[in-house]
Amino acid sequence: MSVPAWIGGAALALLLLAGCAGDEVREARSYVVQPQDTLYSIAWRHNLDYRDLARWNHIGPEFRIAVGQSLVLVPPAADNVPRPTATAPAPPQGAREQPRAGRGARPTVAIPHLNWVWPTDRNVAPRPVQSGGILFPGRLGQDVRAAAAGRVVYTGSGIRGYGQLVIIKHNDVLLSAYAYNQEVVVSEGREVAAGETIAHMGAGAHQAAVLYFEIRYDGKPIDPMPFLMGKK
Repeated sequence: MSVPAWIGGAALALLLLAGCAGDEVREARSYVVQPQDTLYSIAWRHNLDYRDLARWNHIGPEFRIAVGQSLVLVPPAADNVPRPTATAPAPPQGAREQPRAGRGARPTVAIPHLNWVWPTDRNVAPRPVQSGGILFPGRLGQDVRAAAAGRVVYTGSGIRGYGQLVIIKHNDVLLSAYAYNQEVVVSEGREVAAGETIAHMGAGAHQAAVLYFEIRYDGKPIDPMPFLMGKK
């Protein structure tokens, strides 16, 4: 199946935005909390694990932050000291193992099994984007669905390059994001089921209807296709 030319343009735009975001991440060492920010959205913006961000800033388990609060975005010196590698416990039955991405030599950890579904109807074959996610062309207003059960931890347009964005936390290590929405129909803190409608598709690059979908493991983008195709 041929892919419309605009999809390539959308992918290129996302790549350029990802490159700009990467430059910001390398330069930024602190961040001042803005209205509508959450710990999850700040971690997402800077390609960090939200648990690391909380630990570096002595934020409690409720992950509460305040507008105007200054957060450090780099680990303290103690976090850079090599530690002995512990033996990982055996994964529970039904769990899947995945090495921690981008973290050096660490033990594998068990990822609890989740039932994943496609986040929207596939009118055209989805296209992978080098920044880590995939693009789903569609029509304006098309349903956008939670790809797996979880809790909505961010809705808004404060992260540059994503438009109206929804982020869902599935467990301690997996988050998914749904960008370029026309309308969001869930609020932060809402528990959602796999396949539940969370938004309606909006316009991305070139003003064409598209969903940009991404999964992050420990704060880093990973290939979503194995999850959506039932191989994870």
